[in-house]
Amino acid sequence: MSKKNTSKSTPDDLGLIFLIGFMGCGKTTLGRKLASRLGYEFMDLDHILEAQEGMTIAEYFSKFGEAAFRKLESEVLKQTEYPKHAVISTGGGLPCFFDNMEWMNARGTTVYIQLSPKTLADRLENEKDKRPVLREHKGDDLVAFIDDKLAERDKFYTRAAIIADGSSLTAEKVEKLLNFKAIS
Repeated sequence: MSKKNTSKSTPDDLGLIFLIGFMGCGKTTLGRKLASRLGYEFMDLDHILEAQEGMTIAEYFSKFGEAAFRKLESEVLKQTEYPKHAVISTGGGLPCFFDNMEWMNARGTTVYIQLSPKTLADRLENEKDKRPVLREHKGDDLVAFIDDKLAERDKFYTRAAIIADGSSLTAEKVEKLLNFKAIS
């Protein structure tokens, strides 16, 4: 567990930082780097869910279906004990179900990592084995599928406190956005 950064560059009241966005946008990779930079703990809700259930998300999804998965995902979000300061990577669909987005906004700062459907498709093309919902899509069809999903999810994602262009996003840039938000 990381200790809280005591440097003056980061306000003490950042608390919980929830990273949201479509699968493949970089929530986990960026989250680890941001947590390290801030001296915060990093938590990945997908990994917490998998450890709790003893199976991968793909296995849970296939065994119990989407409705059961979304309910469990929401329970994991709301029942996990968080340290005072943490960067939390969420599942791509988590903000779009129940009152999850409102819950996160009430308890921390949400950061939407926004990327184009084409960029997401390029990133996800080689990860289809880990992401069953994408298996049947490739090329332009994958881009169209992602575009449709983003259109459905946009009304949830854009409720984030911070919307960041993910195309050249770094932990340093997110820290600056968080600092600006904290003082404004």
